[in-house]
Amino acid sequence: MTITSESTEPRRRLVLTVEEAADLLGVGRTTMYGLIQNGAVESVRIGRLRRVPADALTAFVTGLRNAEVA
Repeated sequence: MTITSESTEPRRRLVLTVEEAADLLGVGRTTMYGLIQNGAVESVRIGRLRRVPADALTAFVTGLRNAEVA
């Protein structure tokens, strides 16, 4: 019998639902859609679904931090 070792590290999802992204930022769903609509947060369409790339949230928060420093 062969035992394969799987990573115990949870897999990081590449894209999030708008609701999940809003929850991570601590804002409401409507606010999140507003951030997407005005271009502050990047989003993608997969078929009929709107998704937010996980790295887009990181970029958004980094931009906010850099704006505070400047």
